[in-house]
Amino acid sequence: MNQKYVFLQALIVTIIIFNVGVFLGYKLEGSRINQINDWYLEADMELLDQRIQTDAFDIIDFDCNAVIKENINFADNIFEKAKVIQRYEDANKINSDIILAHKRYDLLRTLFWINSMRIKEKCQANYHNIVYFYQYNNVPLEQDAKQAVFSNFLSKIKQEEGDKVMLIPIAAVNNLSAVNLLLEKYEIKELPVVLIDEKTKLTDVQTLDDIRRYLN
Repeated sequence: MNQKYVFLQALIVTIIIFNVGVFLGYKLEGSRINQINDWYLEADMELLDQRIQTDAFDIIDFDCNAVIKENINFADNIFEKAKVIQRYEDANKINSDIILAHKRYDLLRTLFWINSMRIKEKCQANYHNIVYFYQYNNVPLEQDAKQAVFSNFLSKIKQEEGDKVMLIPIAAVNNLSAVNLLLEKYEIKELPVVLIDEKTKLTDVQTLDDIRRYLN
């Protein structure tokens, strides 16, 4: 009887600990998703402000240096946020809430890319747009390894080049019409791929120099 009692007691304690762990994990994941959504709302407001400035180019004069500076600051901000979000995604189970939050950021980054192209054209800015298209969910093992290499190289390029590079990662397989139209326009049919200044497509990157040569 004593052994059965001890076993039952241990089982109850184990169940309680397991349930507490699941609850805390759920709360932590929910907190992270809320933070991602808060960041999205802040970034969305900043980008809307920039879009209004860019649209106003046609009717009033703007200080291009100020507009370019704001664009660079925004790019740096979403780049840093993207790294934090990636850590959250790596730590969490990929679920519908995470996927939805990721889609919203993909749309935001796509809109930023379009705005960045317009600013570059209007102001003759000398920064480089580097758009990194990759597969987000259910990635085959070999492709996942390749994407890790691409991501690592691009992070190093951004650290080296700083304000000279607008690094814009976008998940290409996310069922977003706006992204699909751009994939079609630039004839992107395999992933991962790096698109530099809307001209050069790289599907095989072995060294940093494979990217650097297009930034001179």
